[in-house]
Amino acid sequence: MSGSGRKRNLARASGEDAVIQVAWMYYYDGRNQQEIAQTLGISRATVVNYLQEAREKGLIRITLAAPAFTTHRLALDLCERFGLAGAFVVPDDGTSLEDGFLRVVRGAAMWLPDLLAQGDRLGVAWGRTVYELAELVEARPVEDLAVLQLVGSMATPYGFTAEACSTRLAQRLGARCLNLHAPAIVSRAALAAELREEPILKAQLDQLERVNKLLFSVGTATAESHIVLSGLATPDDLRWYVDRGAVGVICGRFIDASGRQLPGPMEDRMIGIPLTRLVGLDMGILITPGLDKVAATRAAIRGGYATHLVTGTTVAEALLAEAI
Repeated sequence: MSGSGRKRNLARASGEDAVIQVAWMYYYDGRNQQEIAQTLGISRATVVNYLQEAREKGLIRITLAAPAFTTHRLALDLCERFGLAGAFVVPDDGTSLEDGFLRVVRGAAMWLPDLLAQGDRLGVAWGRTVYELAELVEARPVEDLAVLQLVGSMATPYGFTAEACSTRLAQRLGARCLNLHAPAIVSRAALAAELREEPILKAQLDQLERVNKLLFSVGTATAESHIVLSGLATPDDLRWYVDRGAVGVICGRFIDASGRQLPGPMEDRMIGIPLTRLVGLDMGILITPGLDKVAATRAAIRGGYATHLVTGTTVAEALLAEAI
């Protein structure tokens, strides 16, 4: 088609058609912005605007291959230092805390489908990190995959429940979803014991024994921790565990610096998978988006919960600054 014909066609095209045509020429034909502008008879600024609109509307998707992050120097150093099977390190230098958080979560969402296989039973913890990952992960069905909610539900300060994390992730991965229809913690140990024996809930808890992979972000043992803000632990509970060496939280259970679970007054009142069941799985995928979780991340690795780590450069450097 002649240049004048292209110009007439573009002039007749709807706004979105023009955006698509420019995006195709740029990303698939390999034309630069000036060439596109000259060919279509539009300004270079218009080409830039069309490309931006294409990205904002989700008409194009830009991805980087996982090896760019898993063979990063810091990723290899993390694997060697901590005995990890894999690490995915996202550049986050100079970003705000929120931007850094979202970069790491997006990296985890990019890598996760590559780590799953047919027949996997993926246990999912809950919190903002997992929730945002579920929203960002590419829709890519995995055959005979099940996503299992590992801990009962509680209200959260973020406007979602534990069920939302597992349900949304299962939808994106074309998986069966197995949720726990119970609160994460109740007022009395006797009540928790009775609930665990209820046939419907017992069947759900029995399914958790089949988990072979874990997706989680370790929590902190601070007043700003998700476990406190959600109401799962009271400030008094937190002080009790911190006084006994707590540095992190996994699936609602406190762990010390060596990764051992700290027995305490909350355990008998909780509904969820026993923490010991999550040690030594085929894969434990740990997402650490911020420096506040460095000590907790070391503890999770020491405890045998993590085989794979997704984090940013600043956290990776902090982890490497001190031997495990």
